[in-house]
Amino acid sequence: MSVGTRPGPTRIVRHIPRLVAAAVAALVLSACGGGTDGTASKPSQEAGAGSAAFPVTVEHKYGSTTIESEPKKVVTLGLSDQDAVLALGVKPVGSVDWFKEQPYGKWPWTKDLWGSTPPQIVGERDEYNMEKIAALQPDLIVAQYSGMKKEQYDTLSKIAKVVAQPKGHEDYQAPWQVMTEQIGKALGKEGETGKLIAGIDARFKAVRDEHPEWKGLTVTVGEPYEPGKFSAFSPKDPKVIFLSEMGFTTSEKYRAALGKENIADLSSERLDVMEADRTVWLGTPDTEKAMKADPLYKKTKVHQEKRDLFLPYDSPDIGAALSFNTVLSIPYAIDQVVPMLEAIK
Repeated sequence: MSVGTRPGPTRIVRHIPRLVAAAVAALVLSACGGGTDGTASKPSQEAGAGSAAFPVTVEHKYGSTTIESEPKKVVTLGLSDQDAVLALGVKPVGSVDWFKEQPYGKWPWTKDLWGSTPPQIVGERDEYNMEKIAALQPDLIVAQYSGMKKEQYDTLSKIAKVVAQPKGHEDYQAPWQVMTEQIGKALGKEGETGKLIAGIDARFKAVRDEHPEWKGLTVTVGEPYEPGKFSAFSPKDPKVIFLSEMGFTTSEKYRAALGKENIADLSSERLDVMEADRTVWLGTPDTEKAMKADPLYKKTKVHQEKRDLFLPYDSPDIGAALSFNTVLSIPYAIDQVVPMLEAIK
């Protein structure tokens, strides 16, 4: 078994080379004259209230960051951070690529909010193009759903204020509520943030109330990535958290297999780890056909009793919505997934 902190999907593993700190420093010095340009974010309707909220201090994995005034140009480096920023009325000028969704606006839950002005792509996953970030002259950099390292944080802090991952949580395992709160505080929009979170909590409660039979049922979430091998996702991974908030839970065997890691890569001989009341598989449209042809998978009880569920990452964008698990993607995911779960008896 191998483990890691890849947030998925596992089929996408490409990197952008890091640029040396000296080049970044030169760009920072040239940017000091600053000012805004056409790429600056539009202030929200409650800009006055936001301005009054400052200064604010946000604690995070690498200490704390004090933001003196309302950020106008925001770069998001967490894989899904842009969603909460967009939901709060700010359009990031820079963001990272995750699902190869360039140009931004592919996802139905953010398409209208991005409109015709997508952000500059400044990296992939946890590999950041420091030169591009510095060139954007941001006044705030957000990295919540990320694996940012301390040396990256130190370099980025020479460019702008940086709010790194929430403290007290493993990388990629902070609850969506916590990450949204961190972003809302950094933007001076705690009131709006509380309303957003309360609205999503109400959606989950409505599902639990409508389906009390799901309470306590076990669930597992995985992704086959090559013949005979699959990834299992942590109980603290957004995709599993999404199902947990509907009443599902995870088994002791499943939790033991993952430990503190976000992903465990296993062989088909360990499909016993995926046995549960409901097993969810993510992947491409061909994933279901391939899994059901696997001789070892055919022997699993969850398959024989038709308690498995296959969700594509895109077309439709269900797996992606679960992976993002943000205040914008959750309503879409609920609308898509609940009827599928209802169909399993």
